[in-house]
Amino acid sequence: MFEEILLLIEEILQQLEEVLKEGVHLQLEEVVLLEVIIELLIDLHQEEVVQEVILLQEGHLLLEQQVQEVLQVEAQAAEILAEDQAEVLVDLKEVIKKIQKKMKKIITTAIFFAVTSLSFSQALGYEDLGILFSQNDNNGTARFTAMGGAFGALGGDISSININPAGLSVFNNSVFSGTFNSRNSTINTTYYGNTLGTQDEFINISQAGAALVFDTNYSNEWTKFALGFNYRMSKDFNDSFSAQGNSGVATFTNFPLDTNTPALEYNIADEQRFFNNYRGDLTELNIGLSAVHQNKLHLGVAINFYDLNFSQQSTLNEFNSDTNGNELDAFLYQESFITGTGFSANLGFIYKLHKNFRFGLSYQTPTWFTEVIDENNILDNDGFNGDTEIYVSNDNVIYDNTVNGFPSQIFDFRLRTPSKLTASAALIVGKFGLFSVDYSNRNFQNMRLSRGNFNQENQSFQDNYRNTHNFNVGTEWRFNRFSLRGGYRFEQNPSKQALDSDNLEGYSLGGGYNFGNFRLDFSFTDNNRTSAYNFYSGFNVNAAELSQNNKVFTGTVTINL
Repeated sequence: MFEEILLLIEEILQQLEEVLKEGVHLQLEEVVLLEVIIELLIDLHQEEVVQEVILLQEGHLLLEQQVQEVLQVEAQAAEILAEDQAEVLVDLKEVIKKIQKKMKKIITTAIFFAVTSLSFSQALGYEDLGILFSQNDNNGTARFTAMGGAFGALGGDISSININPAGLSVFNNSVFSGTFNSRNSTINTTYYGNTLGTQDEFINISQAGAALVFDTNYSNEWTKFALGFNYRMSKDFNDSFSAQGNSGVATFTNFPLDTNTPALEYNIADEQRFFNNYRGDLTELNIGLSAVHQNKLHLGVAINFYDLNFSQQSTLNEFNSDTNGNELDAFLYQESFITGTGFSANLGFIYKLHKNFRFGLSYQTPTWFTEVIDENNILDNDGFNGDTEIYVSNDNVIYDNTVNGFPSQIFDFRLRTPSKLTASAALIVGKFGLFSVDYSNRNFQNMRLSRGNFNQENQSFQDNYRNTHNFNVGTEWRFNRFSLRGGYRFEQNPSKQALDSDNLEGYSLGGGYNFGNFRLDFSFTDNNRTSAYNFYSGFNVNAAELSQNNKVFTGTVTINL
């Protein structure tokens, strides 16, 4: 309808051009034509834009601003009518072009709002996804994980490249390391007094990398440099959980195929069941360079490339009834498949203040996910945001909004995660043992989503998230060829409303044996945290309370090259 009106306006303008070319002054008929154009513009605003925009996304400030701009342009057109006739046509063409540009912008914006709206969605919203994609499982070699990842001032382990690339030049010789881990995940979910437990087991190749060390004879100051290459699973998304209980709130209260007059109201909530499944991972490839100056100052820089693969499948089952005992069973299925790529860089130094003491400082830039593609079925399909089936006990007919296909949508966005600053210190007890501690800081208020209307999410990052403080502590003691290790990890939840139990706390221990040309290392980590998941977004329903425990066994083989 928009394009038809604009074509009609262009046709009237062409007629006016012909009249002026013939040297004929505008008469009453021509003035009437101009008035018709203005009326069309008014109709274009009043009858089409406002109605369609309100239906698609009522209350969005951006659209209101666009409509106001159209009103201003219409006012300009009305003023033009009172000016000299010879300039009316040219000025009016410019007005029409502006109107066309505004209309296209409004239409595009309205369509985007309709496509990306996740209101009343049981799946994760973009704010939650941004936080999830910023998390780090602290995976690495078994030595690294056994010591809580506290390697910012130590180096000498390929996994330290992600924290402080200056640690590459701590190696005395070239090495290769490969790591696998086995993770046991237990999630207990409490929903309106009912608790369910879910256990999963996942096995991954979590790390593989090499450090190549080169002695140099070109300078007495810079005696050694090293190159590092490391693959690491930053975040393992694989998990699942279930929730079951009764909130007393019924949201599926009507049967779409009901033939009764009036239609039955199934507004008595009997039970809700929810199942959620996450799959995928966030992996990274680190490439680093480090050099040592006068055997005291280690400097390093690295660039990191990320590959994101994430999916979520969730099913909500709602069981309701009416006052006569008729039952309604509703099933809503939502799925989302997300892929993306990104990059970051980090640099740092380690300084040996004394043979028994060293400290370090490193900075990792934000991770820029330059293209994240989301394909999901969370769009309006006959009034439901997802694939929906509804059964009633008093009718054999089944409602299914996928009988004509499975609608989906695809769009892309960008994400910038917080940067990280890490300060480290280590105490070396000869060749027998060491203590190491890292402190890191990340400001989640600096997160940003872009390439779309994410004003609400970005404002939430500013208002509801904080600067986090995180600690890693590790120790190692050597008994000839055998090493014994332990560690502690604390990661603060970025939400300002988080409970103390929402912070991640983990303990680790491990050991290793050096066979000479190769080494075997093992570790065991145990970490816990709580969280909340609201699968009735937009309704007065409490979120399910989740308690998650991860037990991870890690094994590493390190070979001297």
